[in-house]
Amino acid sequence: MYKIEKKDYGYKLTFDGFIKADEMKLWVDESKKTLVGAPKEFGVFVDMRTLKPLPADAQTHMQDGQKLYKKKGMVRSVVILDNVITKMQFRRIGKETGIYEWERYIDASSVADWEKVGIDWLSKGIDPDK
Repeated sequence: MYKIEKKDYGYKLTFDGFIKADEMKLWVDESKKTLVGAPKEFGVFVDMRTLKPLPADAQTHMQDGQKLYKKKGMVRSVVILDNVITKMQFRRIGKETGIYEWERYIDASSVADWEKVGIDWLSKGIDPDK
């Protein structure tokens, strides 16, 4: 399951459970429609705490989606994870798509105020890695 929400800082994306390629492609298609009226610059908060590791064909669509958000004006993103394998997978995907420089990864199991830390990165540029 996925969900796209408009927020003050930009967009909140929620991914949950096991997402196959066809559903990930639907997310990319819906994102294209959602981003038509996007601000020139925005942040993206990604909640993946309950997402299972993606199969290879779904990863390809995730990469397409990441590139789309970057192209449409994403200046920062934060990914909230609660699974070591998923965290490693998305760091790799971020490096492959070229957004790793603007993306931060927060482990919700070890950061109590993960939502505030993530929003501070998006709206104030306070780097959670420093």
